[in-house]
Amino acid sequence: MNFIKNIIARQIFDSRGNPTIETDVYLNNGVFGRASVPSGASKGKNEAFELRDNKKSYHGKSILKAVENVNTIIFDTISGYDVFDQETIDQTLIDLDGTANKKKLGANAILSVSLACAEAASKYLNIPLYKYLGGTKSFRMPTPMLNIINGGAHANNNLSFQEFMIIPVNCSTFTDAIRKASEVFHTLKKILEKKDISTAVGDEGGFAPNLNNEEQACLLIREAIIKSNYKLGKDFYLALDVASTEFYKDKKYNLVSEKKPLSSDEFSKYLIKLCNKYSIISLEDPFSEDDWKAWEKFNLNFGDKIQIVGDDIFTTNIKLISKGIKRKTANSVLIKVNQIGTLTETLNAIELAQRNGLETVISHRSGETENTFISDLAVATNSGQIKTGSMSRSDRISKYNQLLRIEENLDTKKTLKNNKFY
Repeated sequence: MNFIKNIIARQIFDSRGNPTIETDVYLNNGVFGRASVPSGASKGKNEAFELRDNKKSYHGKSILKAVENVNTIIFDTISGYDVFDQETIDQTLIDLDGTANKKKLGANAILSVSLACAEAASKYLNIPLYKYLGGTKSFRMPTPMLNIINGGAHANNNLSFQEFMIIPVNCSTFTDAIRKASEVFHTLKKILEKKDISTAVGDEGGFAPNLNNEEQACLLIREAIIKSNYKLGKDFYLALDVASTEFYKDKKYNLVSEKKPLSSDEFSKYLIKLCNKYSIISLEDPFSEDDWKAWEKFNLNFGDKIQIVGDDIFTTNIKLISKGIKRKTANSVLIKVNQIGTLTETLNAIELAQRNGLETVISHRSGETENTFISDLAVATNSGQIKTGSMSRSDRISKYNQLLRIEENLDTKKTLKNNKFY
């Protein structure tokens, strides 16, 4: 009674109003799982291929070919498969595509089926998705990393850095952590309004003002923390997604706010100065995906003090993560399911990182859907951290709300997983 009977894919819209794919996987008893796939604005060059039609409609962004691939080729191949055999399903999809980056069928097509199968299996067993994915382990909740000021490719402003995040600390529960973060977010809004600064939000729900420089963003967030009756460095730390590949050119880092391009060493000093001044405890993509020597040097010098998160440099790919482990380029890995294209490969990437002592951060994309799969994934894998945007836009809030629901089911009062950096 647990084999795949039907698969139906369709074109829907993501949080930016662009087409994306949603797939339903039906089992022979009528149970079905549904999954939709996000899309990134800034993408690592080694990410799995997102198949789009490149035709006139939707400015080339329609995904009808990916939908067709699911409804025909993929359905014809895995119809009748045991939905509980996730590894076989995913490997079959990988082999069916036959390319290194899933370019033939589209990673978006493949992922929608992979995730929907897991959802269907959990529903068949009538257990929460995080329990289906995580087995019988003792589960801990992730600490949220909330992007409350947006920049870079996520906002139409003059900030080069992509995300300015707050990390609530010294909390025993996710409920407490998200409450404190919400208070700071709303205090920041009042501060911006009082200073006559725009409170329009970017792709990930954080405010997207034009500011003088990156430091002013940190100053505003610090002010919001203090005015919320919290202390920076005690109740909150800051985190940055530098997304430096976006402004790395001719082996220099070209910040809008700086008068001259910075070398890797100069940029390293710039980052550390910010970290020391504003209690920044986590840096994502502090250097370009092509600047491996800078990663190695920075991790050697500061990896015992700061969480150094690899995103574009790893793209949730076990080959690149293995290379990073060998060369000691980072101490944390960002996990994005659509960077690699199947659930099995995602779980393997998490397991590899954790086995080698690296922190893992489960992440959304800037173009999201209402799907809350990554909330369950973060809990299932005890990843300890999740970044899924700010405290506005339902595509972001839906993930936090799912985590609140999950926390209700945990049989421990202290639910948050410890992190070695905070």
